[in-house]
Amino acid sequence: MNYYDKHADSYISTTVSLDMSVQYSLFLPYLPQGGSILDAGCGSGRDSLWFLSQGYKVEAFDISVAMVEHARALTGLVVRKLSFMELDYDSAFDGIWACASLLHVPRTELPAVFGLLHRALKPQGLLYCSFKDREEDFSTDGRSFTCFTEQGFQAFLSELSFFELVQVSHSQDVREGRADERWLNVLLRKKI
Repeated sequence: MNYYDKHADSYISTTVSLDMSVQYSLFLPYLPQGGSILDAGCGSGRDSLWFLSQGYKVEAFDISVAMVEHARALTGLVVRKLSFMELDYDSAFDGIWACASLLHVPRTELPAVFGLLHRALKPQGLLYCSFKDREEDFSTDGRSFTCFTEQGFQAFLSELSFFELVQVSHSQDVREGRADERWLNVLLRKKI
């Protein structure tokens, strides 16, 4: 949170205009047109704005005050200041979009957070999430990253009984100068 509050301008300037069409194409075909999406850890509001432009109903939250303020200004949404552990939604969304946000949740909290995300979804709802594709968790510049390989995420998922795997894919970081950074993209469906 502190990193994003302190470095909001530089983070937003390098991410707000990124082309996320590959990631959108993994998620949106499974959602009903005009369905409801929670942008979980919305950052600048980039994805919320795009989902709104496509006719979806969108709610968003972030833990960083600076990101919440920027996302509100960009989207016109009432963006909530929340952590993942404070999620209080119940059967509210067709889909949850957690793009490069769950990776900041400590590994010990992930099972509980996935439980809260599950509760927030409607029956058969979808969760998109992405993690840095690495074997080991790491910290840098005051930020901690929880990472998964495909095999590591499959092992994590096997401990959760309430999501089924729809799709896993790998992608390169789309930020300039980051093409060597690989991401794991995961699409899950809520089990009834």
